[in-house]
Amino acid sequence: MAEYFPSVPEIAYEGSKSTNPFAFKYYNADQIVAGKKMKEHLPFALAWWHALGATGTDMFGPGTADKSFGKTVGTMEHARAKVDAGFELMQKLGIGYFCFHDVDLVPEADTIGETNKRLDEITDYMLKKMEETGIRCLWGTANMFSNARFMNGAGSTNSVDVYCHAAAQIKKALDMTVKLGGRGYVFWGGREGYESLLNTDMKFELDNIARLMKMAVDYGRSIGFKGDFLIEPKPKEPMKHQYDFDAATAIGFLKEYGLDKDFKMNIEANHATLAGHTFQHDLRISAINGMLGSIDANQGDYLIGWDTDEFPFNVYETTLAMYEVLKAGGIPGGFNFDAKNRRSAYTPEDIAHAFILGMDTFALGLLRAAAIIEDGRIDQFVKDRYASFETELGQKIRSGKATLAELAAVAEKNGAPALPGSGRQEYLESVLNSVMFG
Repeated sequence: MAEYFPSVPEIAYEGSKSTNPFAFKYYNADQIVAGKKMKEHLPFALAWWHALGATGTDMFGPGTADKSFGKTVGTMEHARAKVDAGFELMQKLGIGYFCFHDVDLVPEADTIGETNKRLDEITDYMLKKMEETGIRCLWGTANMFSNARFMNGAGSTNSVDVYCHAAAQIKKALDMTVKLGGRGYVFWGGREGYESLLNTDMKFELDNIARLMKMAVDYGRSIGFKGDFLIEPKPKEPMKHQYDFDAATAIGFLKEYGLDKDFKMNIEANHATLAGHTFQHDLRISAINGMLGSIDANQGDYLIGWDTDEFPFNVYETTLAMYEVLKAGGIPGGFNFDAKNRRSAYTPEDIAHAFILGMDTFALGLLRAAAIIEDGRIDQFVKDRYASFETELGQKIRSGKATLAELAAVAEKNGAPALPGSGRQEYLESVLNSVMFG
C-alpha cells in the first residue's frame, strides 16, 4: 500500500526542550493529569474536510495543496485514497478519532440513491481500517450548505423539495454515524439564517428547523443511536443573521422546542469570538446549562472578521478553555481539529506540523489549567467574592423564600450600602501569569 506521508515519522513525545519539528513538546499521551491520562482528557479528532480535502482555495485564487493523493479527484479511487491517507496520518500522530460530513467521504452523484451507494461502499472500507487500527468515529454530520440547493438553508429553506432532500441526507448521515460507532451527530446550520426580513418568515423557519431536528432525533433513536445530538453555534458567515448565533441562543432555541434533553453544544473557538465572546464564555454557558458536549479545537484571527479556522497556538485561550472543561468534569465528546493549514503552508509536512502545534497547545493548556485549579487562589477568590450570600439573608434569597417587600425593608433599615468588594481583576490576571509561567 502506498505511503502518503513518507517524510512524516511516527510522532513521539520528547519534552519541552526538544527542537525536533516532528516531536510533541507537551502532549504526552499517558501522562497523568488531574487523575486521568492526558489522552483521556484530550480525545483528539481529525476533521476529514480540512485535513484530507482543503487545498487552500480562497475567493482570490485556487488551491495550493495537492490533496489528490495520486488519484483523480471526484472518483471513488480518490475517496479510498483519502481513507488510506487519513488513517496513516492519524496513526502517525496518535489521533484516536475522526469526524466527517457525508460529501467529504465521496463525490456527490447525480441522484441521492447513487450517492448513498457510494457512501455504503466507502464506510465498509472505513470500517476495515477502523478494525485494523482501533481508530474510532467521534461524530458525523451532513453537508447541507455547499450545494446551491441550500442557498436558503436546509431546515430554513423555502422549498419543500429541498427540505426533503435535507431530511434524506440527515437520515443517511445518521445511518453512517451509527454504522461507524460515532459518539455524536452534529447540526451546523451553515446557511440556517437570513439576509433580509423583507423576504423572510422567521417564525416559520425556526419552527421548520426544530421539526427537522425532532425527526432526526426520533429516527436516530429508532436505529440505536445513543450518543448526543449537537448544535454548533455560529453567528455569521455565510449568512448575515444565523439562527444559532451563540451558545446561549442555541440553548434557548433547544429549550423552546423541547429538544434540550437530546442535544448538547459543539463549541468552536473561532465561532465564539466571531459572536463577540471568548471561547471560555461559550464553554461556561454550555457547562452551566449541562449542555457541554464537544469542542471544535481551533482559533480565529482577531483582526479578520470571518472564520479563519486556524490551528490553535494561543496557550492563554486553551488554558482557560481546559479550565472550563476540567471544572465541568470533562466532556462526553472530544476535540475535533476543525482547522486548516494556511494557504502558504501546503506540503504534507506542514499538515503534520499543524496537528503537532494544535495537540501541544491543548496539552499545555491542560497542564496549566490543572495547575490553576491546584493552586486554588482563583477559585477561592470567586467563592469569597459571593460570601455575603452565605449569610442567613443570602441563603433565604438563594432558596427563593425571600420577598421583594422583605428585601426592600432591609434596604430601608440598613441605609445606602457600601461598595461591593473589589473584583481585583488585575491581581487575578497576575495570578494567572504566575501559574502559567512561574
